[in-house]
Amino acid sequence: MAVPIPTDVERFMAMGTRIELHRFGAAGADDALLAARRAIEAVDDALTIHRPSATTALNERLLAGETAPVDDPVLFDALVAIDAVHEATFGLFDPAADRRFAVAGWRGIIFDRAAARLCATTPVAFDFGGFGKGFALDRAGAVLRAAGIVSACLSAGESSIAVIGEHPLGGGWPFAVPHPSDPDDSLVQVELIDQSLSISATVGAGTAAPDRAAMLRPDDRAVITAPRCAVAVARTGALAEAMSTALLVADPERADRLIDQDRANRFLFDLPCATARASSARMALQ
Repeated sequence: MAVPIPTDVERFMAMGTRIELHRFGAAGADDALLAARRAIEAVDDALTIHRPSATTALNERLLAGETAPVDDPVLFDALVAIDAVHEATFGLFDPAADRRFAVAGWRGIIFDRAAARLCATTPVAFDFGGFGKGFALDRAGAVLRAAGIVSACLSAGESSIAVIGEHPLGGGWPFAVPHPSDPDDSLVQVELIDQSLSISATVGAGTAAPDRAAMLRPDDRAVITAPRCAVAVARTGALAEAMSTALLVADPERADRLIDQDRANRFLFDLPCATARASSARMALQ
């Protein structure tokens, strides 16, 4: 007779989407999921632009051409992470890219980490978008690991997923990315162990404001309107989110370069025919 695996779940709304935190096994502190929820809510409070926050205060100073102190530790850590993933994506991920301004945002920002302050050569404003979800899952995952959790699955709106350890039945956590026009088909199937998954697309919910960073190529400010879907797997949610966004807006040459760096974990599909730019995507479905 099979022994049931202890499970626990925390469901709530944050960052404009449904969050689910699933814990498996008896290990770990009993209040770990609640602590992870608090970590996600702290990211939401710091990075949101839809109500007063540390980010809206930062944006007001930067738009006014003033030096902006970064007093919030969560926002500071997010900016440190952005500095790293901006470089890793050839500058294609830029949460300050905005068609209203003539220059891509992050390139015009001076980030003084020692003094914890920003200044910009031109008006800029941050919109963390999907990056915020991946960053929040990273912080929640860190809380769970510190509490002794060895198997968990964290989801933010189903397009941002992070897993801790192996599946409770052993091996990787299997995920299939559905085809947006055919629910019986999938674009790609992946298995995760201690990794994060991000899905970005130019079709479907969340694409109503294309002028901001998620669908804007930073260097030439081209808005990407062709039907596309990008999938990225990485060790952190922050990198996975940045990479899926970068793939979505990339020109063909840079898309190929990004995919070639990690062909098993980066995929770009042109819809509705869902032809993968990377051969590894086709192989994963065989």
